[in-house]
Formats: sequence, C-alpha cells, structure tokens
Amino acid sequence: MADKVVPHFHNSNGVEAIKIGAKEFMCIGAKPPLDHPHVFLDMGADDNAVCPYCSTLYHYDASLGSHESNPADCVWTPDAA
Repeated sequence: MADKVVPHFHNSNGVEAIKIGAKEFMCIGAKPPLDHPHVFLDMGADDNAVCPYCSTLYHYDASLGSHESNPADCVWTPDAA
C-alpha cells in the first residue's frame, strides 16, 4: 500500500495558471464527473508544466506545501485517499 498520495489538482474555474507546491502531481482537468483522464505530470528541473489534456499551466511555488495551490480551491482529494 502506498504511504503517500500524489497531489491532485483541477481547474474547474478556468484560471490562466495555478501555482502549486509539488513538482510531481496529477491533473484531473475539472472536478468529477467532468474530469478528464487523470494525468501524472513531473516538472523535473523546470518550474512549469502544461497538462496535455486541458492545457492548464501549473507553476511551482516553493512557498506552498505539496498539497496546496493558489487559488486554494484547485486542490482535489480523491475519496480513496
């Protein structure tokens, strides 16, 4: 069993960019049931990533915790977590 959950983020509000405190994360597009396939993204050495499904721009912000975002309501917690 996994000992930690990969952070999940969504862009239901359609904002231009989302700041997040994780470099490895899942984009779900919008909140279920309007979500797209959950995509694992890894920024690597970069500070930005674009979701290939919904084109949401994610920007790494070291001042945020790994499960935090700005806007704050872009974090999604799966029921199974």
